Amino acid sequence: MTTSAIDIEKIKAADYAHLIHPLFHPTDQKDPFVWVKGEGSILYNADGKQYLDGLSGLWNVSLGHGRKDLAAAGARQMEQLAFVSGYVGATNVPAVQLAEKLASLAYPSINHFFFTAGGGESNESAFKTARFFWITQGKPEKTKIISRDFGYHGVTMAAMSATGLPIFWPMFGGKLPGFLHIKSPYPYRFVSDDPSVSPGVAAANLLEKAILQEGSETVAAFIAEPVQGSGGLIVPPDDYFPRIREICNKYDVLFISDEIITGFGRTGRWFGLERYGVEPDILAFAKGVTSGYIPLGGIGLSDRVYQVLCDAPPAQRWMHAFTYSAHPVGCAVGLATIEAYEKENLVAAAASKGKKLLEGVKQLLSLNYVGDVRGMGMLVGLELVEDKATKKPFDPAKKMGERLHKECCKRGLYSRIRGDIYLLAPPFVTSDEQIDRIVNIVGESVKAL
Repeated sequence: MTTSAIDIEKIKAADYAHLIHPLFHPTDQKDPFVWVKGEGSILYNADGKQYLDGLSGLWNVSLGHGRKDLAAAGARQMEQLAFVSGYVGATNVPAVQLAEKLASLAYPSINHFFFTAGGGESNESAFKTARFFWITQGKPEKTKIISRDFGYHGVTMAAMSATGLPIFWPMFGGKLPGFLHIKSPYPYRFVSDDPSVSPGVAAANLLEKAILQEGSETVAAFIAEPVQGSGGLIVPPDDYFPRIREICNKYDVLFISDEIITGFGRTGRWFGLERYGVEPDILAFAKGVTSGYIPLGGIGLSDRVYQVLCDAPPAQRWMHAFTYSAHPVGCAVGLATIEAYEKENLVAAAASKGKKLLEGVKQLLSLNYVGDVRGMGMLVGLELVEDKATKKPFDPAKKMGERLHKECCKRGLYSRIRGDIYLLAPPFVTSDEQIDRIVNIVGESVKAL
């Protein structure tokens, strides 16, 4: 369908009449962007305007839009075998090949994979697997999940309960029991109460404190994003995760790494914890595994956790399943996506281009209201504050982040905010010239405030 063939107002009216969107409220859907095409790092609106895709769709379109290789991989698999059940007793070739490929890319101890249709399902699978692990070890009381403020792990019931953004809880009856949060290692705002250790270690020690308070015999797992994405682009100090791993080992708590955003090159490495020399017990992934071209996610299990699944008696097996687990088309597109990352050296590109983006946005620290700029790889966040000296935030009623987003849209950059934090995660194929444009647009938009 060509842009000229679209009746934009008719589409908007039908959207308003029939479509329920994520985070829905009708007041926010009166005049939506109607996206009709994507090419590389550019999105095309139905009115003919072009926008730089500042967030790779929703952190996922790492390879950029309009890739014929990924479309062809999906089409070939659909024509040959669109769907079969992935339940035990059957298999399909793309799923086997993708699991084998992931074993060569993921952390050395993680060699076995279960596939889902997305990130929320991946974290649900991780939580259930952690509980299964302890029940099979004769410790059924180890059920609690500890996560962090500003963490985002999805919004299915258990994932919502682990998500550390309270706005998601009250209108669905609150969190499920057994989910608790500790403070984020938020370098710009974390205040340590222990001057004898670094802020990173002090933030990690809050996990030990929570485990002791709850009783280690009740805690199944700790879940964390290597870089907190939707919660405000929070990059932890380098000594944070090594200490987290020590604490999990000490108290026999499984460590779940939520790499739904950070996996597949987004931080400039294949997976986010590689920077810290740390391995998780369970790896949750989605988004970048198919560059968003088709829904796919999953979990990878450490050899220790996988062995527990194998050793369980058949009558007490891991009774967890999804219709679309090991979906042949999703797995075929996943294989094509990884092939593109490798052939085009895009993980290294994410590191080098991300450095350029971060250095560019850091130049905006001289502007009024820009309190902090942080990032890793192709992940950058800019935080607006009313008073830079005291880090005092703006009154939420002023909606400064929302105003910044609108100013950026006026100038041809489309991304997202979390409160007064502007989030950037462009595709790995974004050119140096486009990165400069992103920086210039954000700078001009901050000045316009």
